[in-house]
Amino acid sequence: MVDKIDTVTARNKLQPQRESYWHRLSKGFYVGFRKMSADTSGIWRVRYRNDNGKQVERSLGTLDEHQPSARFDRAVALAREWHANESTCAEGPPQHQSTVEDACNAYVQLIKEKKGTKPADDLASRYTRWILPDPICKIELSKLTREHLNAFRRRMVAVPVKINKAGDTRQRSKDTVNRDMAPLRAALNHAHESGMVATDFAWRAPLKAFENVSRRRGLYLDLFQRRELIRCAPPDIAAFLRGLSMLPLRPGALAALTVNDFDPRLSVLTIGKDKSGQDRKIKLPVETAALFFEAAQNRHGAVPLLIRADRNAWNKDAWKGPIKDAARRAGLPMETTAYTLRHSVISDLVHGGLDLLTVAQISGTSVAMIEKHYGHLRSEVAASALSKLAL
Repeated sequence: MVDKIDTVTARNKLQPQRESYWHRLSKGFYVGFRKMSADTSGIWRVRYRNDNGKQVERSLGTLDEHQPSARFDRAVALAREWHANESTCAEGPPQHQSTVEDACNAYVQLIKEKKGTKPADDLASRYTRWILPDPICKIELSKLTREHLNAFRRRMVAVPVKINKAGDTRQRSKDTVNRDMAPLRAALNHAHESGMVATDFAWRAPLKAFENVSRRRGLYLDLFQRRELIRCAPPDIAAFLRGLSMLPLRPGALAALTVNDFDPRLSVLTIGKDKSGQDRKIKLPVETAALFFEAAQNRHGAVPLLIRADRNAWNKDAWKGPIKDAARRAGLPMETTAYTLRHSVISDLVHGGLDLLTVAQISGTSVAMIEKHYGHLRSEVAASALSKLAL
């Protein structure tokens, strides 16, 4: 049976492969569809044998700007447009040459399909910040060179980091550069896997992460210090700090919680906007549930659960200054940040003997990441367990 490509249902049944599936339009003239993996939307192609007997084949792109049901018709229209003008047949069809921006958009769409809207929006915001304003954005993937990527890497390293409201800056850490380069590397790898570009040679080395630059978060606040930080903070940020001190959440995930995310009847909190991509539910102990029960009183819907005094949601620009001020009044290190609390809470959970899988699940990260950064804290737990074996 001939594999069809003219409907969405038929294309979904195709087995991923490097070779294209072809639909005959006329003698020697075909429109094709290539799908190299199940996670990609596929590339449309056209093939024609000219008067000299030479077979010419070109890409028409993903056509993702069109609805899936309309892509076959659009591919046929583009192919016929080329075919109608015999003088251009030798040069190939009018085609969309995919750019770095196209690769980023395609990867955002993939993440949206696999993980949902929230992680896709977060990824899109990163591209908006780092890729769209950069000269690399409009370069065609087929023309991308190592020098383009090396120059992009140098520009990333050169971007300073603001350290205070006065506008003072410091050099960006290589660990931060690694995190900011990763989304582009992922988009380009996906473009290669989906057939948008023939080789990954251009970025394979230039976008390789700096090695041995990731380090553990060194600043740890014990329970007394966390209480002092909260005591020295204004009421609105104090409630936010209490949440960070009782749950191993990323600050952004806590700030994104709405009243709808807390079920007071079951004392269950649903964590949505987070790097993990998937919503997860946490059953809260009585003391922790009380914080969110109080915050949700007489409020309903998709409004922020923990709000600022001006009734707006918290964000990193809003919490940074108040936390620094509270740390100063509490006599804590000035390196204290919102993430310091997350690190401290995870450290306590691991050191307290909670298994790494559960720690990873409630904190929204991988077991491998917990093992890498907190596994050393298990040594005392292991020693305690071994002591019980003594004869």
